[in-house]
Amino acid sequence: MAESVMRVLYGKGTSLNLSSRKINKVPECVSRLTNLSALLLNNNSITALPAELLSLQHLAELNLGNNALKEFPAVLGHLESLKKLYLFSNQITVVPPEVIGGLQNLVVLNLNHNQIQRLPPEIKSLSRLQRLSLLDNKLEEVPAELGHLTKLSEINLTSNHLSQLPQQLYQCKELTKLYVARNKLNSLPEGIGMLTKLKVLDVAGNKLSMFPVEFHLLPLNELFCEGNMLVRCEPMASVQDAEVFSLKELVARFVLREDRNRSSLVHRMLSHYPILTALLANGSCCAICHGPFLTIWLECVHFISLRKDMKMKSTLTIPVRALLCSYKCFNTIGHSYYGVAAR
Repeated sequence: MAESVMRVLYGKGTSLNLSSRKINKVPECVSRLTNLSALLLNNNSITALPAELLSLQHLAELNLGNNALKEFPAVLGHLESLKKLYLFSNQITVVPPEVIGGLQNLVVLNLNHNQIQRLPPEIKSLSRLQRLSLLDNKLEEVPAELGHLTKLSEINLTSNHLSQLPQQLYQCKELTKLYVARNKLNSLPEGIGMLTKLKVLDVAGNKLSMFPVEFHLLPLNELFCEGNMLVRCEPMASVQDAEVFSLKELVARFVLREDRNRSSLVHRMLSHYPILTALLANGSCCAICHGPFLTIWLECVHFISLRKDMKMKSTLTIPVRALLCSYKCFNTIGHSYYGVAAR
């Protein structure tokens, strides 16, 4: 080990590999290697990082995977040149806001196989991050601030305790790979069609019953969805109650229709009522008549062939959610939408 350090020190090297050396602390002399751009310390028994590593201001890659760290090292928040940080297979439980906020140049962050329960809102500081991986942790939620990371191309949240994903995730429009297998997801947020570059989606081993509206418009190459509770196409007689719309719903539909006409008085005046505008932003569009409505009147599904409709190699047929504005539309002839039976 000493030879490796001396070779870098006197040879003015920029990379030091101390992986698998059975060390439990970082050698003091490493802090003197101020030209280091890559430091590999993985597969050891390191429990902490010395503050002296602050001198490594050119360090771009740091691998601390498979060690004995119980805390996210505080000194990392001062290594502003870091682009790749690997902390997989440790015992980290908390990601400190003050540390993560100082890693603004990170491109890759790997926190796999730890015990992290939450990510702080300060994650939004990682504006250059392209790959984020927290496979096999104890995450119970994902902060909405993740949507600020618009350069993300790959997210891996497999094997956590997530029951939902934030809709803001769809602001990460550079995403090409999203792995959320083996969680507790009951649904995916609406608006997934915004991920126009998504090629791989893994939602296997969750509790999904159907996929979001317009899911079939995604440019996917691979979809993994086994081990869910997807609804099946088993036609049965339906009971249709009389349609009784609330006054709120009737007015909302009128305003939404008028808002489509840019020359209408409603359209011109709506911007003066921000609370009403925010309410109407939750409106939807009927899959059959394309008329607007505020609340879900009839939730349906249509069954999509991955091979025929999405040009994928898989022979699977999946249920995709569709919203209709009324039984009148549902009872029209010629569509392929099915009501969802409650059991």
